[in-house]
Amino acid sequence: MKQEFKRVLLKLNFSETRAELCGNIFAENSRDGVYSHGLNRFPVFVQLIKDGFVDPKAEPEPVGNNGLVEYWNGHLAPGMYTASLAMGKAIDLAKTHGLGSVFVKNTNHWMRGGTYGRQAALAGCLGICCSNTIANMPPWGGIEPRLGNNPLVIAIPYKNEPLVLDMALSQFSYGKLQEYELRGELLPTIGGYDVEGNLTRNPKEISSSKRTLPIGFWKGSGLSFILDVLVSALSGGSSVARITAQGREYGLSQFFFCINTTQIEASIIDEIIQYSKSSETTDKDQEIRYPGEKTAAIRKTNDAEGIPVREDIWQQVTLL
Repeated sequence: MKQEFKRVLLKLNFSETRAELCGNIFAENSRDGVYSHGLNRFPVFVQLIKDGFVDPKAEPEPVGNNGLVEYWNGHLAPGMYTASLAMGKAIDLAKTHGLGSVFVKNTNHWMRGGTYGRQAALAGCLGICCSNTIANMPPWGGIEPRLGNNPLVIAIPYKNEPLVLDMALSQFSYGKLQEYELRGELLPTIGGYDVEGNLTRNPKEISSSKRTLPIGFWKGSGLSFILDVLVSALSGGSSVARITAQGREYGLSQFFFCINTTQIEASIIDEIIQYSKSSETTDKDQEIRYPGEKTAAIRKTNDAEGIPVREDIWQQVTLL
């Protein structure tokens, strides 16, 4: 899968190094069960390149600093490339000074945010990162999309596999809505509104109305708002409003933060996990999981048995 992605990216004027990195991230996303930002997203990424919204040759540039904080201009380089470099710089700062952060403006979609949290955690750092998006969620009490489904990632080193919280700020991300729609399934719980304003589990109706349900209702709405302020006002980049006015999702603002976790107590994490899992479940077949546990299990299964794909999308990629 990685080689097929890499083949296409090389045809689109990616360097060998960038094609390798970006192709690997797309393939790892599918391997880890995040199909919406792996194979299923790849043709969309290719079209953004062809339309000129992603510059395969652009290089992110540091444009300022304030102590242990750096400010970058992504120059519309591939979002996965820029995010990997930015988190790498935050890691380097943290390893030297205890913590470090990078704000990036004028960048592109990073695909799965958990990639960069895990990058930090595997390097021995607590990693936090967030991004804004095009408006695709109404503020609480509103009807029209005015907030981004701004993802938030928090990752912590833990034994052989980090804890990784990677969450959209709607009950279901648009990628997840697409997955359920492609499978012809209803969502497991209410995820948004239909065009008439009724709460629904139908992913197609939610995508049509663009009225996803914020996590925690007004709390998720407030968190989305404040993350937009964090990434755009502090980076000097585009807000959700400006991104939306463009009509296409590009030129995003992002934030990467690391703390060197030299004194982390794994035994305390064990205690928290064991206590959480000690609860009686609502269903005898249900399992209580900590953040990142399910992804790690899918990764292990897919490494052993192969990666499930939608045949139509795979064929589409092979013809690019």
